[in-house]
Amino acid sequence: MYARPFINSLDFARNGREISGEVPVAELPRMLDMLETPHGILSYTVQGGVDKQGTHFLDVNVVGQCRLRCQRCLNGMDYPVQLDTRLLLRDQASMDVLDSKVAGGEDEEFDSILADPHLDVLDLLEEEILLSLPIAPKHEIGACQAADGENRHEELHPFAVLAKLKSH
Repeated sequence: MYARPFINSLDFARNGREISGEVPVAELPRMLDMLETPHGILSYTVQGGVDKQGTHFLDVNVVGQCRLRCQRCLNGMDYPVQLDTRLLLRDQASMDVLDSKVAGGEDEEFDSILADPHLDVLDLLEEEILLSLPIAPKHEIGACQAADGENRHEELHPFAVLAKLKSH
């Protein structure tokens, strides 16, 4: 079990700090349902900063690979994780204002999170990775065993579907 890093997000950003490390995919419990196997290691870097408008932010970078389950054939497939995102830090009052703007149709350039004096870095990484994963992962065309079998059958019998309908 790896030690979970915690940061004071505003202080971390204000001082331009950086934290980096590696985390086994098995240490990210909310991801386990999407994985074929919990093998793999993800490398991460979180760097804080303040932009010209005085807005505190965290730049999050995650690189690695995990093994997802293909939704066509249910076999495993390697999926590269490459995540680069900027998260703006907001207090509760500005998050409420932001929520009303988004509800009104305005879009924000960067995602925002609530500033936290005890932010769990691995929870943050896991959330961002989950948001970046495909909803229904599938092999590339031609690489999936189930899709290949279906495609070959359709190529041999282009009217097979119509024949099935006619027999019912």
